[in-house]
Amino acid sequence: MSSFPRPELGEPYLLTPGPLTTSYTVKQAMLRDWGSWDGDFRAMTAELRARLLDLLGDGKAAYDCVPMQGSGTFAVEAMLTSMIPPSGKALVLANGAYGKRAVQTLAYAGRAHVVLDKGDYLPPRGAEVAQILADDPAITHVVAIHCETSSGILNPLAEISKATAAAGRKLLIDSMSAFGAIPLQPGDYTFEALVSSANKCIEGVPGFGFVLARKTALIESKGNCPSLSLDLHAQWDAMEKTGQWRFTPPTHVVAAFLQALQEHEAEGGVAGRGARYARNRDVMVSGMRALGFETLLSDEWLSPIIVTFFCPADPKFDFGRFYNLMKDQGFIIYPGKLTEAESFRIGCIGRMDASVMQAVVAAAQMALDKLGVSSAAPPAKAVAARMAQTA
Repeated sequence: MSSFPRPELGEPYLLTPGPLTTSYTVKQAMLRDWGSWDGDFRAMTAELRARLLDLLGDGKAAYDCVPMQGSGTFAVEAMLTSMIPPSGKALVLANGAYGKRAVQTLAYAGRAHVVLDKGDYLPPRGAEVAQILADDPAITHVVAIHCETSSGILNPLAEISKATAAAGRKLLIDSMSAFGAIPLQPGDYTFEALVSSANKCIEGVPGFGFVLARKTALIESKGNCPSLSLDLHAQWDAMEKTGQWRFTPPTHVVAAFLQALQEHEAEGGVAGRGARYARNRDVMVSGMRALGFETLLSDEWLSPIIVTFFCPADPKFDFGRFYNLMKDQGFIIYPGKLTEAESFRIGCIGRMDASVMQAVVAAAQMALDKLGVSSAAPPAKAVAARMAQTA
């Protein structure tokens, strides 16, 4: 029997990069109403900020936590448009949809930027970053995606951070789908700010994101943001002075997140949570490969967050039907976001363990059988395209 049984009320497992499967106790924490201006809720906000800063370890004193209402994209936009001044210029490291979204955000805000686009298969490397920064002294900031969930690639943040710091530039990290499961502390990385969300590796529910930023960077960001509601400095300043959110906060989501943080700590924090996710990935990938499926990425770049698989070449395979057959068995998977190959994704995060992932593999086998697919091997041209790009 799994130590993470299927959620109550007959809910399916969400094998996605978030929203994800949450514990019953996290859901239960939302059953009480809170007054957004009340002292009890202000104390909850203060606790949330302090506990998130604790995840930065010994280097936390130089940073502060600024929660921001809305989806994770709201918080990413708040970080980018507040931290990069109108006179600044960003280098965006893109290898998927979320790097491209950062580019779109900067374009909307009128911020100068250049892009290193590595396509679907490859990570940006430190040497490439160093060369671009050496060639363009106007670049003030580097924007990196920690885990690009379009493909599931875990980007080499250590060498990116080192190259950025060596060039005297500032690193902004979209750690939306990695923070809380992959170590990211100032003692090991040099960064101005990182952003994540309540409904990712901490295993809360959707409703707010948060930015962990250097206090000096927050002070310097005053007046940068072109948006009223996404102004990170204004949000931080209000919280420092009043303990309150500037606009109506997601009170129930905050309560659920505090419960999720307690469960995160009880599991062993970042190390414990990351170890479970890595086991989930290993069990699931091994089982899917045994069925003939092939991962988009080599083992070197597979994250413990989400894994992309090529769709089978067999003409009987239809992703829409495969999706529904998986859902009928209690598992909701995720479509692919690749530009050149048909694919789908299976998440490893959320309230699940290795026994659940074994059940996922069994469900995939049953779905293939019902579709009449004899082999899950991918099209030769998809594999050839990957080999050509990664050679």
